[in-house]
Amino acid sequence: MTLASLGTGSLRSTVSGLSWDPAGTEWADYADNTSYDDDATRAKEHAVATALTAIDGDHAWDLGANTGRYSRIAAAQGYHVVALDIDPAAVERGYRALRAEGRGDILPLLADLTDPSPPLGWGSAERKGLLERIDTDVILALALVHHLAISHNVPLLMIAESFAGMARHAVVEFVPKQDAMVRRLLASRQDVFPDYTIEGFRAAFTPAFDIVAETPIEHSARTLFHLKRKV
Repeated sequence: MTLASLGTGSLRSTVSGLSWDPAGTEWADYADNTSYDDDATRAKEHAVATALTAIDGDHAWDLGANTGRYSRIAAAQGYHVVALDIDPAAVERGYRALRAEGRGDILPLLADLTDPSPPLGWGSAERKGLLERIDTDVILALALVHHLAISHNVPLLMIAESFAGMARHAVVEFVPKQDAMVRRLLASRQDVFPDYTIEGFRAAFTPAFDIVAETPIEHSARTLFHLKRKV
């Protein structure tokens, strides 16, 4: 049977009968299986909310948003949020929750920052690429930098330069090597990242950003940075 031989009603019935359980991908269950305990989660949420409160803006991009826990914190403060993640099941879970609530203040998108959608159209100039579209008041990069730096071998300096091109402010979480999630990444590869330290993070980011606040996340080894792009 071909699509041409299906009536409109039959095709609609077939499509509406399809279903997908958004699970089984690498990060689908990350929100429920982090290295945080409840106290650390609450401390991180408070630190993120505090940083966002100090920023004069109304648009935010949450990079590596997973299911959107921190996108919701930004939205609660009046931001219109684009919640971007590489994991299809995590994005789908976030989308379904937002749709069930009838919310329009958070837009979940499936995208890979290390392989972003390029410019398209005539002369590659009709439609901008993903990174060219990110021009916002603040980006959230929570539990993201270690994936870029270690999983994808992107130098911290290049990450900082990319973030500076996206927004005036950045709320960035630094996850050190002693954290369980970084140990998980390093378990299957040689540690060739001598500059991946908090000192190395500061050195890489301060050419492009001023550090507005540096907040240790209580009950964890992680640190949250509020950064403001230098003029």
